[in-house]
Amino acid sequence: MIPSRQRRYILFQRKLQQKTQSWLSRLRISENTFTILLAVLIGLLAGFGNYLFRKTTELIHWLFFEQPIELFDINLEEWSFKRLLVVLIPAIGGLLMIPMWILFGKDLKGGFAGFLVTVNLKGAKLPLRPLFTRGLAAAITLGTGGSAGQEGPIAVIGGTIGSQFGKLFRLGESKLKVLVACGAAAGVAATFNAPIAGVFFATEIVLLSSFEVVSFTMIVIASGIATVLSRALLGTGSELTAPTYAMSHFWELGLYLLLGIVIGGLAAGFIHVHYRIKDVIDGIKLPKLAKPVMGGLLVGLIGLFLPQVFGNGYEFMSEVLTGHYAWHLLLLLIVAKMVATGITIGSGLPGGLFAPCLFIGAVAGGAYGHLLAVLLPGATLSPGAYALVGMGAFLAATTHAPMTAIFLLFEITDSYDIIIPIMLTCVIGTAIARHLKKESLETMELSRLGIDLEAGKERNIMKSLSVGEVMRTHVESIPENMTLGEFADFIQRTQHTNFPLVNAAGELTGIISVQDFMGVVFEKNLMDLVVVKELATTDVITVHAEENLDAAMRRIGYRNIEQLPVVDRETQRKLYGIISRHDMISAYNRALMTRNLEED
Repeated sequence: MIPSRQRRYILFQRKLQQKTQSWLSRLRISENTFTILLAVLIGLLAGFGNYLFRKTTELIHWLFFEQPIELFDINLEEWSFKRLLVVLIPAIGGLLMIPMWILFGKDLKGGFAGFLVTVNLKGAKLPLRPLFTRGLAAAITLGTGGSAGQEGPIAVIGGTIGSQFGKLFRLGESKLKVLVACGAAAGVAATFNAPIAGVFFATEIVLLSSFEVVSFTMIVIASGIATVLSRALLGTGSELTAPTYAMSHFWELGLYLLLGIVIGGLAAGFIHVHYRIKDVIDGIKLPKLAKPVMGGLLVGLIGLFLPQVFGNGYEFMSEVLTGHYAWHLLLLLIVAKMVATGITIGSGLPGGLFAPCLFIGAVAGGAYGHLLAVLLPGATLSPGAYALVGMGAFLAATTHAPMTAIFLLFEITDSYDIIIPIMLTCVIGTAIARHLKKESLETMELSRLGIDLEAGKERNIMKSLSVGEVMRTHVESIPENMTLGEFADFIQRTQHTNFPLVNAAGELTGIISVQDFMGVVFEKNLMDLVVVKELATTDVITVHAEENLDAAMRRIGYRNIEQLPVVDRETQRKLYGIISRHDMISAYNRALMTRNLEED
């Protein structure tokens, strides 16, 4: 029974769709033109959503970070007893998160990885409430000094706006995904005043590089409109500023090549460390609601010594990009930011990973550039240039999205002078990181849950079902010493065509099909002399009950067979059941229908 509120909404949707179609036909507006108008509207609203999110974050930061520091006259540049109070500020964010988790825990789960799953595997139907609740939670994290980024939450805010329009006009799944991508692109573009980077963020990361020319056009429009609105509201400056650099010597390309290799290895290390910290926090025996407070205290403790790790770090990054700070401080901040970010996200403080990746890349590239300047004093190298390139390369390597990083750096610098080192380092860093870690920073979480975004909805449904759930435990097996005559009588009483063979101990020894038998059926003199094992296939392809249907289906397709015996994992011979292609297809159809009903 559909609730009355939901029924009224469905009726409203249908009436709105009918009126829209009537209005479009009267004005002779094509469907493509209408979707472009939607892209414009989504771009405007996503740009405004970015503005509200940033202002909310600034307000929380002023209330809970700047005011305590001013009230107690704390100087983060000097040591004093009062500076110990800084430890408590991120913990305040953890305390504020307790009612958020109690009231809106469902909205806060999943993060950006969950957003990608919904867009690519669940029809891109995003609920409205998380736009506000998840946005507020991320603003609390950032405003109270949590080590996270704002781009992921802003992309989710924009994507949710796009999804709401798609659902309102009852658009199909493919168009709904495009509208979500429009919103995500608009959010990121508005953050950095970088419309091209926003476009590639949506196409590379949100849509997994699966887009068409029509969808690309809509994403470009939404991204451009959001950037225009952001510049009108916040000015033309970007969250990040960097001077214009040029490559001093042609042979510096070799140094950038080495930087790409270093950054690629560092990115793979960050992915490993991030999830290792998350696993450690998950294993701590504390109430779930206490972990954000614990995480805030630990981040505050790191920030007591290295306050640069607080928040998104854009202001500090801008100084690093100008060549400031010593190499030993920058090296220390690589580790500190990795740990602080892992603790922030792992303890349940919502936020994005985009800004921490930029931060780690900037300080790693800056440290590399300063070390080169010490080793090559006469080469007139610019450490800030290596910080800039390292920032983009680390982002590309951790997200596996080199085009997004390349165009982001180009739009930040507005210069072609260093584009070759940027391209070279980003691509090499991504290749090294992919070699060491198949999954990106965001998709690693999904991979650990058995979700493969690039496989698509069909394979992921198959991966979610186990063989044990679908197999038939009643198996018509036959003894391996059965004669062909007995077998001929047996197959007349059954509807099956494939039969496992078992020995006296009930262990699987082979499999025989009716087709195998047909070759000797006319040899009457052999019927009582030959046993079925002599005709059976003894090299049997089997499957375990714990394996998923995707693995079983690929195993069936490998030999083009219809059934697989299910055996135990230890001996590989104890027969538990049998599973057929028909069983797997039926289970898939049932699961698909259930998911579609849940999404609606």
